[in-house]
Amino acid sequence: MHTTTSIKPDAGQLPQHVAVIMDGNNRWARVKGLAGSAGHRAGAEAAREVVYSCLNRGIKYLTLFAFSSENWLRPNKEVRSLMALFLAVLKHKEIMQLHRNNVRLCFIGNRESFAPVLQRHMREVEALTQHNTGTVVTVAADYGGQWDIARAARLLAEQVKRGELAAADIDVAQMQKVISLGDCRPPDLCIRTGGESRISNFLRWQFAYTELCFTDCYWPDFDDAQFELAMQDYGRRQRRFGHLDTPSHSDELPGKGSTSSA
Repeated sequence: MHTTTSIKPDAGQLPQHVAVIMDGNNRWARVKGLAGSAGHRAGAEAAREVVYSCLNRGIKYLTLFAFSSENWLRPNKEVRSLMALFLAVLKHKEIMQLHRNNVRLCFIGNRESFAPVLQRHMREVEALTQHNTGTVVTVAADYGGQWDIARAARLLAEQVKRGELAAADIDVAQMQKVISLGDCRPPDLCIRTGGESRISNFLRWQFAYTELCFTDCYWPDFDDAQFELAMQDYGRRQRRFGHLDTPSHSDELPGKGSTSSA
């Protein structure tokens, strides 16, 4: 069982929204001579670990890239294994432990692609934790950044068609109202494990000013010590949001709808 332990670093040096691309499960399993499913199970444990890393540091938002739109192209056996693991995690007593720790759980993505039983459990978890006021953990499942932008554009087009919005009034602020995660601060930091240096169609709109951290560590090996290294790296950075000077950290984001250039 995980327990929360209060860590009191300089809050101004910590990100308040961390996004994670959890990569390297299959390669971790191959190195150890295990089946891919073992890598995904170990990856689920690492996801639990990073949730508590955020809880213990008072980080308000954590967004996990669990299953991309492109992951459907993987072998059927692997997809079935991932879906079974996803369902098992949603049923797990760990959900109740997170609930007791005041964690709110949310999902973004095209959940209609999932089996009805999985969709039902997603709704139940969201309903169970919707009034919690602690860390908000968002799981991106069947999610793609391009899909997200296209969906948001379609929603705005439908508002124009119904006469609720003038086309001339569509701007960054209007898009922010309908994009995924539009009701919370943009990610301050994105961590990608597994040695790749790309965002792989994750949160393309939301990452406008996000700091990127790439590590060679495979996701199942990403523990609190690795998370702390990422926090230290973030703390050394100067965030300018398009300005020439005045370095800042996570508490000095540009306002919603800001269009300052990088």
